[in-house]
Amino acid sequence: MIKRATFALLFVSFVITHAKGQDTLPRFSVTNPGNNKIIIGWVNTIEDVRQISIQRSFDSLTGYKSILTVADPTSRQNGYVDAKAPNPNMFYRIYIMRDKGNYLFSAAQKPITVIVKREKDTVTTITIKGKDTLVVKKAEPFTIKINGFSVGDSIKTPNPNGFNKPEPNTFAPSMLVYTNANGFVKVSLPEVHQKKYSIKFFDEADNFLFELKNIKEKSFKLDKPNFYHAGWFRFELYDDGKLLEKNKFYLEKDF
Repeated sequence: MIKRATFALLFVSFVITHAKGQDTLPRFSVTNPGNNKIIIGWVNTIEDVRQISIQRSFDSLTGYKSILTVADPTSRQNGYVDAKAPNPNMFYRIYIMRDKGNYLFSAAQKPITVIVKREKDTVTTITIKGKDTLVVKKAEPFTIKINGFSVGDSIKTPNPNGFNKPEPNTFAPSMLVYTNANGFVKVSLPEVHQKKYSIKFFDEADNFLFELKNIKEKSFKLDKPNFYHAGWFRFELYDDGKLLEKNKFYLEKDF
């Protein structure tokens, strides 16, 4: 857990600092810090953005597949750690959908190899292969999503005065009802045989769609046709009539 947290903090530090000198979308950065992880990061200034998806391919021109649709495409700074790349030389591009169905693709990029070395508590040295060494200092905190988890200000941590930071208003995906890498809605429930679970689904305008009652399966998926269209959907999870969780998820448009 310590190594994982350290990598996440280094990633946040690198993305924040790199973002200050980075071009905005559709330009983005792709880096390879080792440990079979590829980091994709960007700065967004597109006001009418509706969807941002990261796509990966063995070829720079064809065979692209979406590996992630960002939960909140309007975030100014965001990124993703691809820990399942078949090899470190894959090509990446970003699909950007704007208002009224207009969309564009970024240019394809391959990862740049970086060497990350922690020298002090507040300073990290990052060597980009073939370029000069950068010294990255601790930057102002912000919220960023890594594999579905929020890192940064979305985690409450004590400050030196003994007070806790207020939790920011950011989207935190559910661990029980969520979209998986294949674009399906996945449901994963604990202790299903000891509970009386039911789930109600609504569209973004709060119109009721359907309800699953007396759920007996611990883990299952729902196909996209159940939801009629792409976009945001809400759900309410109950146990014997008691509300356990209210949250939302995003279904990507097939293209």
